[in-house]
Amino acid sequence: QVQLVESGGGLVQAGGSLRLSCAASGRTFSSYAMGWFRQAPGKEREFVAAISWSGGSTYYADSVKGRFTFSRDNAKNTVYLQMNSLKPEDTAVYYCAAGVSRQYSDQSRYHYWGQGTQVTVSS
Repeated sequence: QVQLVESGGGLVQAGGSLRLSCAASGRTFSSYAMGWFRQAPGKEREFVAAISWSGGSTYYADSVKGRFTFSRDNAKNTVYLQMNSLKPEDTAVYYCAAGVSRQYSDQSRYHYWGQGTQVTVSS
């Protein structure tokens, strides 16, 4: 069992930065690939980024590539999403998730989810 708690969301102006964190419980954290997904009002939840269990590979949605950076610290059981050059269209609730599949963008492949953290980008 893995419990995930996101933090770091907030209100930022367009062009600004935020860093989201997701802290995990459980000694098997390093066995899981991790993903970030987001859901904007009235829209379906969508893939944002993923990182392999080792942190050696990262994957990004085209909409955030070059602006967001996903990293993990297995010693701290924590993953981070550094978000730069934020745009109003990045406004959403951001969720982290843990899974063992290599189908990183498929949210159905993730077993554990956090409660989400709100990110609001003003224009």
